[in-house]
Amino acid sequence: MTVTTNLQQLYQTDDYLWLLETIELLKQNRLNEVDLDNLIEELEDLGSEKKNAVESFLEQIIRHLLLLHYWTEEYERNGHHWQAEIVNFRNQLKRRLTGNLLNHLTKEMLEIYADALEYVKVKTKFQVDFPEKCPYTLEQLLNKDYLG
Repeated sequence: MTVTTNLQQLYQTDDYLWLLETIELLKQNRLNEVDLDNLIEELEDLGSEKKNAVESFLEQIIRHLLLLHYWTEEYERNGHHWQAEIVNFRNQLKRRLTGNLLNHLTKEMLEIYADALEYVKVKTKFQVDFPEKCPYTLEQLLNKDYLG
């Protein structure tokens, strides 16, 4: 049984131990022993997780800005909470954002806004007239001083 086969079996039972073993093989430049199929799968998953995380944080920022700017009936009671949430999500996004992920957000802005819009419409029971087109630029959404 080869090292790769053992690693493939290990991946099925303990993916963290598999990861440690794979890192060690890479450090030792024992590339022919690396479980490439599962390594590729893990790297693809890692890229997807990063994209999903930054999309989620941006959507949360948009949601809270829309509520802050357009749901006037709830502003008095929730305005400070929404502002604090915007700060929180911007901080989370800032920690994860890279140039590549920024480009990804630029490409996905329309879809992210559409998802945020759907959420706030349901949250406000379709009683608030939110803009169908995103009223914010990506720069505004990422700007720690922008609250509108």
